[in-house]
Amino acid sequence: MLMGRRVELKTNEQLASMDAAGSILCGALDATIAAAAPGVTTGELNDVFAEYITARGAKPNFLNYHGFPGYICASVNEEVVHGIPGDRVLETGDVLKIDGGCIIDGWHSDSARTVILGSSQEGTADPEDERLSEITRAALWQGIAAFATARHTNEIGVAIQKFVQAQKGKRLGILEDYTGHGIGSAMHMAPDVFNYATRMPGAKIKPGMALAIEPMLVRGSIETDVLDDDWTIVTTDGSRASQWEHSVCRHRDGIWVLTAEDGGASELEPLGITPVPIPA
Repeated sequence: MLMGRRVELKTNEQLASMDAAGSILCGALDATIAAAAPGVTTGELNDVFAEYITARGAKPNFLNYHGFPGYICASVNEEVVHGIPGDRVLETGDVLKIDGGCIIDGWHSDSARTVILGSSQEGTADPEDERLSEITRAALWQGIAAFATARHTNEIGVAIQKFVQAQKGKRLGILEDYTGHGIGSAMHMAPDVFNYATRMPGAKIKPGMALAIEPMLVRGSIETDVLDDDWTIVTTDGSRASQWEHSVCRHRDGIWVLTAEDGGASELEPLGITPVPIPA
């Protein structure tokens, strides 16, 4: 928990460095996901990501973080987050979560995506897995849209929970053990960013604040366990999970999604929000 700690407020110049890190990260995730296919190992995906950011002068922030051995987290199926990349061979129908980050000039980026290795239209993926990923992705954008006008961080969680609970079909669980967080001169900073409504209003939102918003949804119980590697988080009941994440900043003129190619415009404008580039 990061509650009670000081929230770091960045200058526009510092946010611009975070935006540069976010742009590299966006490209790295594009390349890594493009390489994801049945027969490929999660370790090979780790290598793709590492080569991409290194070639562009960025440093990893996951590697050696409290001893973590990878450039990315690669979590498959019932693995929710923090999966260690290695010899696991991906299979058709897998639900793969890639979570990564990098650093430029001491400023951090963090983002995650879910990819389904197959398609329900072709009979190679479970449509309920596709639904899980799409609702998680859309919930992320609902949370980001709320951040654009929110006065306190709890409004982000309220928006995510309201959206998820409004979906038709089998109800999905919102993971409670792990949350989003502040980001800037370190990868994990105050404040905590919950993906559900809490009794407390949360941190007051001010210009210069940057958050990593990351809803994690599951098809079954929200109870989790940690594997013997002391990193990988799995659902206790073996149900499949999805994670989507973006780093987002709020400056005096608006918000900007640091890890989206267009600052979030294509996703936010249909929600009534126009992202504003960070002023020079």
